[in-house]
Amino acid sequence: MGCESSKLASCCWSGQNGPVHEVQNPDDEERAEVSDLPTFREFTVEQLRISTSGFAVENIVSEHGEKAPNVVYKGKLENQRRVAVKRFNRSAWPDSRQFLEEARSVGQLRNNKLANLLGCCCEGDERLLVAEFMPNETLAKHLFHWETQPMKWAMRLRVALYLAQALEYCTIRGRALYHDLNAYRILFDEEGDPRLSCFGLMKNSRDGKSYSTNLAFTPPEYLRTVAQEIVLILVHLLDFNSSPEMNMINIINIAK
Repeated sequence: MGCESSKLASCCWSGQNGPVHEVQNPDDEERAEVSDLPTFREFTVEQLRISTSGFAVENIVSEHGEKAPNVVYKGKLENQRRVAVKRFNRSAWPDSRQFLEEARSVGQLRNNKLANLLGCCCEGDERLLVAEFMPNETLAKHLFHWETQPMKWAMRLRVALYLAQALEYCTIRGRALYHDLNAYRILFDEEGDPRLSCFGLMKNSRDGKSYSTNLAFTPPEYLRTVAQEIVLILVHLLDFNSSPEMNMINIINIAK
């Protein structure tokens, strides 16, 4: 499956004359701040039910898990803003206070390298997140499921740069940990630029564990996992023959 928009296709896929967007100066952190987004807010379940047409199956963007998946829907608010709504399974966040604290903290982040968190819903046993909608699919789709030509080197390098800038921004803002970093967490916006999903900044607390965002208190085994996730994404970006089945064991074997 190829890119859905021609603008994205022109900068993603190999070709002779496709335009490449200028990469923003990585030192210019001030201009990376986003000022035209609404402030973080809390929604009701009914508002989000209406925005997703009753959590309609046809609006499902992705889902995770087997028995009780956390589902992401595309939707539209009353002001016509397009959003992504993540609905957690009912056992994911038993502590409503912790959920609200996490969501409000992540919701303070505003950066053009992120798919920013716009709001949340904590009503009864419902836990939902509302983020900017990214219409041009995930990095995983464009790396692993292309039909004609692979992604351009310029775009691959841009993905790596923007990912690094997004993670640096989150670290500076006190959200130093990103959970389950993979190619499905990197999305493409309307302009064809890569963004890092804000959903990975929140820890699913179903198992009762919630690691501190302060790296000084992070378990060593968790740091190793984060490093492996970043290495895996970089390998996928550098390898035109990469596939979603490649994992750290494959990388180690290749390196031998």
